Amino acid sequence: MQLALTVLEIVAPVFILGAIGFAWVKLGFEYRLAFVTRLAMTLAVPCLIFTALVETDLAPAALTALTLASLVAYGLISLLVLLLVRLGRLEQRTFAAPLIFGNTGNLGLPLALFAFGEVGLQYAVVVFAVMAILSFTYGIWLVAGAGSFTKVLTEPLVGATLLGALFLWQDWPLPAFAANTLGLIGQMAIPLMLLTLGVAVARLTPRGFGRAVLLSLVKLALCVAIAWGVGLVFELDRVAFGILVLQVATPVAVTSYMLAEKYGADAQSVAGLVVVSTLLSVGALPLLLAVLL
Repeated sequence: MQLALTVLEIVAPVFILGAIGFAWVKLGFEYRLAFVTRLAMTLAVPCLIFTALVETDLAPAALTALTLASLVAYGLISLLVLLLVRLGRLEQRTFAAPLIFGNTGNLGLPLALFAFGEVGLQYAVVVFAVMAILSFTYGIWLVAGAGSFTKVLTEPLVGATLLGALFLWQDWPLPAFAANTLGLIGQMAIPLMLLTLGVAVARLTPRGFGRAVLLSLVKLALCVAIAWGVGLVFELDRVAFGILVLQVATPVAVTSYMLAEKYGADAQSVAGLVVVSTLLSVGALPLLLAVLL
């Protein structure tokens, strides 16, 4: 009973904020998705990542181990997803990237914070950064047939990760005014991302729900199994292990839909994956957290 209450306390704020964003749009209120997304991804989230790394008291070796584990996990998932796509005769441009990469930002970071505290958030930004770099290179190649390494280098969240890692490595302190300012800006990130997730889901026009249900279940099982196995092989500590499994198991991100639409893939099928996998996560992620905690 106590465990159930603990899990409810963790996931309720996350899904309630998402539901508020969903209801906001359905009630006809204005929400400028492009503006809020740009504000979050170019200012709030980079500040959150930077301060989380600078203020971390985690050992560099632990962060390195999680980085390597994340790369291995996404590599194995990629291989199996590509095999699944080929065997299932699915269009690679449409289905590969959404099945490989999850919503480690909008959903993964808040869940990591509420479930494992500040230490969990510090670990979670590592997995998020790895996923973001892979998504902007290999992920774009899967959808469009061309990578975008230059774009990765210009992404604020990647720059914040590299700069934060440098400060962490050199043990450089931040002046109090800078730490307070960046910390205050970073506090916007989580509520903005959750509200935006609800808004984005409300505005999607999905199709292919039957196939989306099956693929969402396969994605969840595959990602949990691989992340779990990789975490054991790398002998991650309890929190890092939980973060790896939780982040990799997150549902299909709305950015997958945006990339499909931009590069001419079947965006409506991807929208179906986003909606179904997100709804599935409402039940699946609390159960996963109950096991991990």
